[in-house]
Amino acid sequence: MTVTTRTMPHGKLIDIHHPAPGTAHVPVVLLWHGVGPDERDVMRPLAEAVAREGVLVLVPDWRSDEPDGGRAQLLASLEFARARAAGLGGDPERFVLAGWSAGGSAAVGVALRPDIVGGRRPAAVVSIASRYDLPNRTTGTAPLTDLTDLTGVPETPAVPVTLVHGTADTLIPAERSRDLRDALAARDRPVLLEEPATDHAGVIMTEYDPAAARCRPSEDPGVLAAGRTTARAIARAAGRA
Repeated sequence: MTVTTRTMPHGKLIDIHHPAPGTAHVPVVLLWHGVGPDERDVMRPLAEAVAREGVLVLVPDWRSDEPDGGRAQLLASLEFARARAAGLGGDPERFVLAGWSAGGSAAVGVALRPDIVGGRRPAAVVSIASRYDLPNRTTGTAPLTDLTDLTGVPETPAVPVTLVHGTADTLIPAERSRDLRDALAARDRPVLLEEPATDHAGVIMTEYDPAAARCRPSEDPGVLAAGRTTARAIARAAGRA
């Protein structure tokens, strides 16, 4: 497994986590970090774990402190990933959009409102430790509100949604993901919720460092085990587990 870094046309960096050499036409995951500006490095432990499952994983920087909340950068990274997937050895037809915290609700927003990306739906969405009652960074609307507005409107094709949320998360309680799970299920939309025993940072194989005011890789066995649950959930959504 190797990692390369490129500069996207809009100037932001993106890490590309390649699976084992010799693999081709593998599923592709675009993985968005949370609200911290330009924190693609925070996602590295999780991205590496997913890549080891035979998935091409792309992790871009974006800034939530932009005037538009990061919307243009998030959507530009989505366009870049779709356009470059095949050239990087990935299969554009098996494209999964995933995100953690603010990045998670942004990913769900794309699934529910594909009109913002020209109607191109991802094959699946994975949202990690997020909330869905507030406007997200891609659509500017709350996913739970979008679901209410879409009641009675058929989704074709359906976008399976996987939610992962730590049961010890005190920053965003797991009830937030349970609310979305219930709302999706009530509308017969495919949804799965995984609840590993960890906190907001542990679900992506990290721990929060107050001194640095950011997450760093963790060596705690419990955190790593919980993070592997997240990695497997993403790999499964991509058809690899």
